[in-house]
Amino acid sequence: MIEYHRTGDVVKDTEEIVDAARKRAYQSVNVLLVQRNWLIGRRIAEEELSQSGRAEYGLEVIKSLSKSLTKKYGNGFTKTNLYNFYSFYKEFPEIFHSVSGKSQQFLSWTHYRVLLQVKDRKARDWYEREVFQEGWSVRTLQRNEEKEGEAD
Repeated sequence: MIEYHRTGDVVKDTEEIVDAARKRAYQSVNVLLVQRNWLIGRRIAEEELSQSGRAEYGLEVIKSLSKSLTKKYGNGFTKTNLYNFYSFYKEFPEIFHSVSGKSQQFLSWTHYRVLLQVKDRKARDWYEREVFQEGWSVRTLQRNEEKEGEAD
């Protein structure tokens, strides 16, 4: 249930209700988008494993999937995006078994895309914790990661 605090101002109260509903809707869509992308990545990985882990086969699967999904669903299923989904699954294989996964407190897909660009596992884990604990926006994550990259 959406909660609001009655202030005696019907306009202010109604705006609070609308804003709270929008925020919850965005959060729900984001959770489903993250889950969808992770599941697509897992399915691609399963297909690759069924062919004895052949990377070339995985690339063919991604090409074929991109063509088919784009035809049916439109934009959003480029080879690059599908490879990102695959990488997401490979780098975060336990995301739905973790405390954050069970509590449905996911980062946005855009946060995960930025985190996937951090190749050092320890650094990526640190950035992920900071995003959760400090509530970093994607822009803040990018800025801090870029600063760190320049320092190296």
